[in-house]
Amino acid sequence: MEEQRDGVSRRRLIQGLMVAGTAGLGLSAKGLAAEAPLETTKLILHHSASICQAPLYVAEELLRAEGFTEVKYMTVEESGGVYKALRSGAVDVMNDFAPVILTELDRENPIVTVGGLHVGCFQLIGSDRVHAIRDLKGKTVAVRGLDTPPHLFLASMLAYVGLNPRTDLSWLTLPSAEAKQRLAEGTVDAFMGFPPEPQELRARKIGHVVVDSSRDRPWSQYFCCMTVANREFAQKHPVATKRALRAFMKANDICASQPERAANTLVAKGLTKRADYALQTMTDVPYNKWRQLNPEDTMRFYALRLHETGMVKNSPNKLIAQGVNWRFIDELKREMKA
Repeated sequence: MEEQRDGVSRRRLIQGLMVAGTAGLGLSAKGLAAEAPLETTKLILHHSASICQAPLYVAEELLRAEGFTEVKYMTVEESGGVYKALRSGAVDVMNDFAPVILTELDRENPIVTVGGLHVGCFQLIGSDRVHAIRDLKGKTVAVRGLDTPPHLFLASMLAYVGLNPRTDLSWLTLPSAEAKQRLAEGTVDAFMGFPPEPQELRARKIGHVVVDSSRDRPWSQYFCCMTVANREFAQKHPVATKRALRAFMKANDICASQPERAANTLVAKGLTKRADYALQTMTDVPYNKWRQLNPEDTMRFYALRLHETGMVKNSPNKLIAQGVNWRFIDELKREMKA
């Protein structure tokens, strides 16, 4: 008997994704046959806890359709360990927030950014004492850790409005559950969260949205998460790198056009028990913007913010020169026209 979850069987779900991923999105058996063969049929991805990373999981069956016979998701507990795994080749490809990638490039890690995934999913949730980013001066903000995506994103936002993220506010590092509770109690002034945290806070009527990076300028004009690869993997396996990226972009389109299906994928894979939060995330995040935006604009924008605050030492030009390769995404934009 097929496993049933939220009225959708896993087998039917996968079949639907296969059809959606191959119809009208530039993938066919004939097209694949005309391409150079994969240099490797094994791909190791980083398992992300954030449900905004839905394309990573929607892409699993699309990756198999691209010719990968072994697709693994590796769980790495500590944030620094993720890049240790990517650097060593224990992980081949992953998706992460642009400022985090830039800080790793600043440390001269052998990685390369190959494309943008989706526009912002972060939301700054404030107490009744915070109604704009500048209101954070002298306040206390909860994040799960320093140099994590929430911390670096908010630091970039503070720098953009002229505040110094090192001196103009207090950072409180707390587990997510405690941070949300402290916001509800009023003992912290703001919390930077990513899905499903903002959706949960909204449902519980805790705080209010100060900045929504998927809608508010300038944040909505830049990618939030981007695809980054082990540099040696991308150099030795260009066909595999491009096909992996193509699967992610097709998965983006599925998340945008079939949000219910994508949400059910997250539930079926055990990434969340809350289908309502998953669906809200799929509709909140504009996954269909990947064709419109320039990933280099994103890297330069955040590199400038981080350089201004001394959070990266190298110039934006140097970071971009050493850490990006847009060949694959440029080819895909031409091949996968809407």
